[in-house]
Amino acid sequence: MEIRLQKYLADAGVASRRASEELIKAGKIKVNGSVVKEMGVKINPCKDQVFYNKKRVGRKERFLYFIVNKPKGYITTSKDEKNRKIVLDLVDVEERLFTIGRLDQATSGLLILTNDGDLTYKLTHPKHEIGKTYIADVAPPVAPEKVDQLRSGIQIEDYKTAPCFIKLQRATDEYESYKLVIHEGKNRQIRKMFEAVGSQVISLKRTKIGEITLGSLKRGAYRPLSQSEINYLKGLEICLAVELPMMFMS
Repeated sequence: MEIRLQKYLADAGVASRRASEELIKAGKIKVNGSVVKEMGVKINPCKDQVFYNKKRVGRKERFLYFIVNKPKGYITTSKDEKNRKIVLDLVDVEERLFTIGRLDQATSGLLILTNDGDLTYKLTHPKHEIGKTYIADVAPPVAPEKVDQLRSGIQIEDYKTAPCFIKLQRATDEYESYKLVIHEGKNRQIRKMFEAVGSQVISLKRTKIGEITLGSLKRGAYRPLSQSEINYLKGLEICLAVELPMMFMS
């Protein structure tokens, strides 16, 4: 990926972007051994060598962390041969980002995007049992004994789900709305859970990952994580066995 030379210098801590432009104009910057004085020059940080005061300039790695309120109809892959809408297109940054976990195309809600590979690995590794909260609207109604089955774990295809928190939030003539907290992330898991007890998910939205919440973030919008939220995620060591009793008390 190519970026403007003055941005590269600013990201490397040489000077502000405006001051970097003055350094370029003054002929104090070399790219691949040649002095560059023109504005608008772009470089490839992976291939080009930039020098200032006879010292090679290295771009500082900048970690970015965002939450996105994913709308329905978007997919979470980095590219799509079918030209479907991609979540990454909602975030306007130059750096390449990755989603932590996935939501299927029909599911909306909270996604975390970052270029921090260590954090991505940590939050997606099975040993880090991080609770993820969803609101599911389903129909027809689920019998109380079936809800108990979902809570204790239910057989889906070739596996049995782990115990989860599930609580009826409201019921109308058209559907029931449930709050669920699961720590697994198998493909279409919540949809398959309700299918196993004879109901269909009409609408599904993720509202929390651990203690990171959507809050008032509008659909299709994004925001950077606060430093306290980043610190929380980096320090996260959650076990479902510890988390579940707290869930049942809420």
